[in-house]
Amino acid sequence: MKDIATIQRTKSILERHGFSFKKSLGQNFLIDLNILNKIVDAAELGEASGVLEIGPGIGSLTEQSAKRAKKVVALEIDQRLLPILEDTMSPYPHVHVIHGDALELDIQSIVEREFFSQGIEDISVVANLPYYVTTPIIMRLLESQIKFRSLVMMIQKEVAERIGAKPGTKAYGSLSIAIQYYAEANVSFIVPKSVFMPAPNVDSAVITLKMRPKPAVDVKDEAFFFEIARASFAQRRKTILNNLTNHLGKDKKMEIERLLGEAEIDPKRRGETLSLEEFARLADTILPLKNS
Repeated sequence: MKDIATIQRTKSILERHGFSFKKSLGQNFLIDLNILNKIVDAAELGEASGVLEIGPGIGSLTEQSAKRAKKVVALEIDQRLLPILEDTMSPYPHVHVIHGDALELDIQSIVEREFFSQGIEDISVVANLPYYVTTPIIMRLLESQIKFRSLVMMIQKEVAERIGAKPGTKAYGSLSIAIQYYAEANVSFIVPKSVFMPAPNVDSAVITLKMRPKPAVDVKDEAFFFEIARASFAQRRKTILNNLTNHLGKDKKMEIERLLGEAEIDPKRRGETLSLEEFARLADTILPLKNS
């Protein structure tokens, strides 16, 4: 049986089912088998692995995961793709497609029912994510505290660079901090727009997030830690003192400056220069100012 991920077979499948792309759902199907194999290689799947996929499309990546994993569960929002997936995935009885929005479905219950209850403990997310929901989906997966081994995802190149960015770089920001808090981030490889149908406007990248056994830093109040990180990047050209003063209140400026000193952070520094450890120390030190 021929692989789905060729121009001819993809066109044939779409024509047979009378499918038309919806821009609003960010539908760009991969038509390059080499890229698909590189994605699955990055996930390091084995015979005991379980795969959760979000946005399978017509099943190009699903098929390659199914060739290596024990079970694949794919979440698809577009009802029009369900009969296509039933057709393309018919050779793979260990693939289960669930109709629904990944931002609304109870992913924890799905993972428990489809994997853990069947003795599948080694679970990875392997997906080509729609650009328009990349960040909320990644954050939902990380915050769920489901014991994924890794998340291997094709996303917009610019977002991938922000996720894997280090302190002191232009790409480093609150998204870098939020994701690196939960996982070790690595941009595996860049994917040109020419390997998609239809071609998107920008290049993509495959990012690998290896889940940490516990968060990278200990903080007293996780929500406040993320709040302070976001506030510190509100206006990138401003100092950490000015950004925090704007966020916490101008009447607290002297107290913020004092607490920055206590946290051993120069008030003149910018947010982009602070490491994860420094943000943790900062958030814990100025915690008394929360809601004060």
